[in-house]
Amino acid sequence: MVSLDGRWGAAGVVLCLTAGGVGAPSAWAGELTEGGVEHVANMPKPEALTDTFNSDLAFTGDHVIGGNYGGFVVYDISEPERPEIVSEVVCPGGQGDVSVSGDLLYFSVDYPRASDECGAPAVAPSDPDGFEGLRVFDISDKSAPEYVAAVRTDCGSHTNTLVPGADGTSDVVYVSSYSPSEKFPHCRPPHDRISVVEVPHDAPEQAAVVAEPVFFPDGGEASTTGCHDITAYPERGVAAAACLGDGLLLDITDPVAPVVVERVRDANFAFWHSATFTNDARHVVFTDELGGGSAATCSVEIGPERGADAVYALDQDADLPKLDFRSYYKLPRHQAETENCVAHNGSLIPVPGHDYFVQSWYQGGVSVIDLGDPAAPREIGHFDRGPWDPAHLATAGSWSAYYYNGHVYSSDIRHGLDVLRLTDPRLAAAEGVVMTEFNPQSQPVVSPE
Repeated sequence: MVSLDGRWGAAGVVLCLTAGGVGAPSAWAGELTEGGVEHVANMPKPEALTDTFNSDLAFTGDHVIGGNYGGFVVYDISEPERPEIVSEVVCPGGQGDVSVSGDLLYFSVDYPRASDECGAPAVAPSDPDGFEGLRVFDISDKSAPEYVAAVRTDCGSHTNTLVPGADGTSDVVYVSSYSPSEKFPHCRPPHDRISVVEVPHDAPEQAAVVAEPVFFPDGGEASTTGCHDITAYPERGVAAAACLGDGLLLDITDPVAPVVVERVRDANFAFWHSATFTNDARHVVFTDELGGGSAATCSVEIGPERGADAVYALDQDADLPKLDFRSYYKLPRHQAETENCVAHNGSLIPVPGHDYFVQSWYQGGVSVIDLGDPAAPREIGHFDRGPWDPAHLATAGSWSAYYYNGHVYSSDIRHGLDVLRLTDPRLAAAEGVVMTEFNPQSQPVVSPE
């Protein structure tokens, strides 16, 4: 994102752990608009993180980890209609993107702190001693996560993407970041690369940057100053990178040495934000975060081809993989001028043999999309709670919406964690797919029927 998650932080807060079932799910008092989707629970943000934005989600067993600009929350979702807070960690650094691997949690720090300590105050990116990058936590005890390592990365960590290591004894984490400046000692242009961090499972304290592959040796599109996010599909050896002005296809056969094999651009795209593959990896959905997530772009004036998804066909049978544009998808309802609304994070709904997609649109809500015809994707369900402030434009809404083991979990920037049930019978088969771990930016294969 641009305006929501730039490179300036807020005041520091010390580490805080809270265990036990904190609070109870609350009903939403405002207007709820549902179609093919039932809202079954909301867990408000804990008090310690009330004033900071919720961000992304990762899943492990009966728990979901909710990132936040001020830290993260561990929720127990063994009873999805009654989620409970198991613990909260206050460890600010902006963005708070999360990935989980067994007992390890990877947490992105994109706003510099005076040191790598959780309670360190914010500093300017021009401070040579400032820390930003990747934090590693041991979450084997969900009620008391332990901070075990910090890895500095150039330009910090806006997002992180987990890829299993080749030998099975370590994790590889792709760290994406952007917006360099000659004034920033750890983030000078050209920032044409990502950082690759390797984390040994048995010694996570030894996590370190092992490679910095250059994606744009000849320069990218004028607005490209790094990458925003990468979605890997490890079983198929590919990844899709959204890099501000460029969309990339990567060969990740060697996880430590990703290679660019295709690049696309789109005159209607202002900010290549994220990507999702269809299950057969024959298509890729890229998103355009027009306005940086803080603008009201779901309007007649903006139209259906900006701030939208773009579906590309991926020909892997050619000598060189090729991405060919097929269509746009935009939320089919105009939102109020006080609602920030644009394409954001989502995941496939694992219906074997089909490609259904659930996606967040900030205050546009959550949309369920049928990608069966890549040339004409269409909405088959939605959830929309209405504007946060009907009188003024304010940043709010669903940051991420992901399907996991029978329900959709939406990270609402201000309201906390929403739990949704899909009621369309076409999606019922997804309930037969049970995952023990899910990082949406590291796609699993859904077995065919």
